[in-house]
Order: sequence, then C-alpha cells, then structure tokens
Amino acid sequence: MNAEDRIRNAITLLIDGPVPPGRKCDITSLCAIAGVPRATLYRTYPHLKAQFDRQRAGLQEAGIQPDPRQAQIERLKREVQTLRERLSSNQTQIDELSAFRRTALSRIAAQHEEIRRLRTAGKPAQHLTALPALSAVAGPAGGVRNRNASTAEPE
Repeated sequence: MNAEDRIRNAITLLIDGPVPPGRKCDITSLCAIAGVPRATLYRTYPHLKAQFDRQRAGLQEAGIQPDPRQAQIERLKREVQTLRERLSSNQTQIDELSAFRRTALSRIAAQHEEIRRLRTAGKPAQHLTALPALSAVAGPAGGVRNRNASTAEPE
C-alpha cells in the first residue's frame, strides 16, 4: 500500500470512525496513523491535506465534532457559560434581597422609634392624677356592686 492510500485510509478513519485513543482529529494524528512524515503530507500530498481540512470543517459546520476531546471541550465551555449566567443571576437576586432586608430593617427601626415616641407622648403629665380603676366591692347583704356605680340596690 503506497503512502497516498495510507493517508486516504487515515482520513477515513479520523473522519468517519471514532478517533483512536490518545489521538485527535488533526494533521499530526493523520500523519501518525498513515505512517508518513508531516513534511511529506505538506510537500507531496497537499491535495489530501486540503481534502481532510474540508471534510473536518464540513463536519464542524454541520454540528458534528469528529474529535471526542474537542466535543467535550465545547460542551464544557457551554456548561461554564451557563453556570456563569446562573451565578450572575443569583448574585443579582442576592443584591436585591439584601437591599430589601436593609429597607425592611430601616422601616422596623423607624416604626419602633415612632411607637416609643407615642408612648412617651401618651404619659400623663406630672400635675394630673390617674383615675382609680373600677373594682368590685362587697355591698350590703353580701351582694357585689361596683364601687363607682349608682347606690341602687342589687336585685
């Protein structure tokens, strides 16, 4: 089998089948699988190199990645991008919730101060005396009557 046939077989292997372990879908792997030096591919078989590049680009444009490592890299890049977007969204939400918390605490503190002010304002002045609270007092004949109620007898 001549070098050109070996290169064609290597192109078919890399493009159509799974890439051998430890290899990539690139010129270096193509030359290693075909058993020809890279210089030979570039000098003697540039049309095969161009064919390999076209086929590889066509697969990539179709969304097919012949190199599993490269496919994994692209998948991981998309995943990293998604995680960065989620992180940014979560950080925005944390900032909004922190601002809401500060506002709520500020309002609670203001309400507390208003309550204290109203309690202080509602205290009787020093020159006023508070009315006694209503209390139950034993009336004549053991009946209970209100001390502040009229002097009418209980029924």
